[in-house]
Amino acid sequence: MKEAIKLIANNKKARFDYFIEDSLEAGICLAGTEVKSLRMGRCSVKESFIRIEKGEMFIYNMHISPYEKGNIFNKDPLRVRKLLLHKNQIQKLEGQMAVKGYTIVPLQVYFKGGRVKMEIGLAKGKKLYDKRQDIAKKDQRREAEKQFKVKNLY
Repeated sequence: MKEAIKLIANNKKARFDYFIEDSLEAGICLAGTEVKSLRMGRCSVKESFIRIEKGEMFIYNMHISPYEKGNIFNKDPLRVRKLLLHKNQIQKLEGQMAVKGYTIVPLQVYFKGGRVKMEIGLAKGKKLYDKRQDIAKKDQRREAEKQFKVKNLY
């Protein structure tokens, strides 16, 4: 059976700023109060980024709001958190980053089977003209939907 996935945070800006070549699912090392805060949907990955250091992957600037009933057990909202991946997956990503000029960005955070998971993407930056093309495509699609809606009303 399929496991239920409950979305916590989505990084729409990453898909606008980067071409996503490949994506992986990674676990996150969290404290108990952080998980409780995530269950309430208090998380932001808009400003966050991922680095590989000494064969381990870490996420920086991921904001998890403190749990209001957590008192002394609350951690720093912007602390560095370790991502859980297999060693060969990390080495593969590290090799692609070095050779091809890619970066790793967080795409979304979600619960899967009671555990917090993060979808990370191997991404290449878009140029300004690429972004303009995306905006033009969105405008065309929106216009087509508007025309279709008006046509079906009469």
